[in-house]
Amino acid sequence: MLKELDPLLSPELLFTLRAMGHGDEIAIVDGNYPGVEHARRLIRLDGHHLIPVLNAVLSVLPIDDFVPEAIFRSTVKAERDRLDPVHEEMIACCAKHEPHRQVVPLVGQDFYGRVKAAHALIQTSEPRLYANIILRKGVIYPKENAHTEVDPFVY
Repeated sequence: MLKELDPLLSPELLFTLRAMGHGDEIAIVDGNYPGVEHARRLIRLDGHHLIPVLNAVLSVLPIDDFVPEAIFRSTVKAERDRLDPVHEEMIACCAKHEPHRQVVPLVGQDFYGRVKAAHALIQTSEPRLYANIILRKGVIYPKENAHTEVDPFVY
């Protein structure tokens, strides 16, 4: 356990999030999603629902602000604008962490193709259908007046 880190952030997941670079994407998917088939790197979080995992990831992952769209969700079949309760919860969770970002719906193969290209995939045990989201990693900006040299004796 670590201070102020959500315990859902397993060592493997923290390693993956930290190893991702600017523009890399990570998908968080439900229990029915074909994770083994679509993942370049699969992280299993069995026994956990999607929203707590999404909240944990967003607590540490910066979202890309270099592009107009950086958060994507799956849709109910081809119904791009339909919002199931899980989609409303995903949007609310993202708004809590990234209030100026929209969650963009991607239909079917557009969503699948993006997941297959993602850096990693987190498979949850979320039982609700179409509970899938993709996050594009942004950057951490340096603090103003930050010194370029690090004093190893200052903690």
